[in-house]
Amino acid sequence: MSVNDEFGQRTAELIEAGRYIHDRGWAPATSGNFSARLSDGRIAITVSGRHKGELTADDVMLIDSEGRPLGGQRPSAETPLHTSLYRLYPTVEAVLHPHSPSATVVSRLFGDELALQDYELLKALQGIETHESRIVVPIFHNDQDIRRLAQRVEDYIGSHDDVYGYIIAGHGFYTWGTSIKEALRHVEALDFLFDIEIRLHGVVPR
Repeated sequence: MSVNDEFGQRTAELIEAGRYIHDRGWAPATSGNFSARLSDGRIAITVSGRHKGELTADDVMLIDSEGRPLGGQRPSAETPLHTSLYRLYPTVEAVLHPHSPSATVVSRLFGDELALQDYELLKALQGIETHESRIVVPIFHNDQDIRRLAQRVEDYIGSHDDVYGYIIAGHGFYTWGTSIKEALRHVEALDFLFDIEIRLHGVVPR
């Protein structure tokens, strides 16, 4: 597959993921951002300020591994949060960032982290084979200085094993995978578990 064909395929997959995520209320208005890494190290990422339920091929652009735009468009303002994850995880090929209500409520109910334990759906996360598992989802304070926030995330992940995603308080969550399909499965699984946790704390979704 040529690089151009690969970019086209990843773009089509990101468009499909955007519609799926938006249709479930996980990316209202122009919120969220999505990316996929190509075999040559460049990254396809959504253009800043685009509605994720209405993405077209013009709404996905290329950046280099450092986040520099390769063209005249402006990538998501949160690009450093994507590039840091690709640096941390050589096998990761996709990063998805929805703004789901459940993740936002979790960030208001819990402190610096949310522990998820003994849930069957944990097995939807790559590498987990039993419900008798425990993962911790860190919650970071929001910060308009994205590079500073990305550094805090990198420092945390660098000193913790088995991180499958993280929440930015009052904002949304990030998760990733070895493909867009796997990352989307992680979005679904984590959001379901967030929803269960807030119900346990007496919050009933509308």
